[in-house]
Amino acid sequence: MVKLRLKRCGRKQRAVYRIVAIDVRSRREGKDLQKVGFYDPIKNQTYLNVPAILYFLEKGAQPTGTVQDILKKGGFKEFHPNQTKFN
Repeated sequence: MVKLRLKRCGRKQRAVYRIVAIDVRSRREGKDLQKVGFYDPIKNQTYLNVPAILYFLEKGAQPTGTVQDILKKGGFKEFHPNQTKFN
């Protein structure tokens, strides 16, 4: 199963995160399938690759709680695992 989750990057005390599609059996810093976004909590910046995110959600990827919150802030409305259209 594939999940959309955060992958930590950056240096000590200055964490930035990549939003990645990754197999659930992989560790946090493991090999990802594709990078689909970027999140900087310090500068409060977010970049989302919407077509890639939609592709993985249509294929059944589950976003983690934190990624789901980031997606909601980025313009995605409430969505369910099997929902394929976002308004």
